[in-house]
Amino acid sequence: MLLLIRLFLLSIGLVIFTTSQATEVYSLIYVYDGDTVKLQTLQGIAKGETFKLRLTDIDAPELDQAYGMQSRQALMQLCQGDSILVTATLVGRDQYQRTLGRLQCNHIDVSLYLVERGLAWHSAKFSHNMQLSRAARQAKSLKISLWADDQPIPPWVWRHRHAQ
Repeated sequence: MLLLIRLFLLSIGLVIFTTSQATEVYSLIYVYDGDTVKLQTLQGIAKGETFKLRLTDIDAPELDQAYGMQSRQALMQLCQGDSILVTATLVGRDQYQRTLGRLQCNHIDVSLYLVERGLAWHSAKFSHNMQLSRAARQAKSLKISLWADDQPIPPWVWRHRHAQ
């Protein structure tokens, strides 16, 4: 029984460590599109290291898709500049070995920012973030940006149709 309790506590500790790592400060190096950026760590043991971050909870249009460039541009404008504080909470890796996480620029949640402006879909299949869900419904009802189209094509459908 004691062994089971120890294993249980160890597993809880691992879950907490992997999903709520300390928020770090980064420099934004490059914006690939509306949901993927390259960051450089500015402090600590990993100082100077760069990595690709794929934002969780959203899926932005592809660059060659309607609103793809606008989504990228909005993220760039929000997160670039000398006085911008860029933080991220890292939660894991995806099948392409990109780091997954949430991104904030000057305490503004990038995912929410893009969804509110109709420049990204809330990934409701993978995310249960109610704030993003509400923001997506509101942007859709107000026909903001990509929602101005009668039948906007979600990025996952676009990628499937344009697979090589």
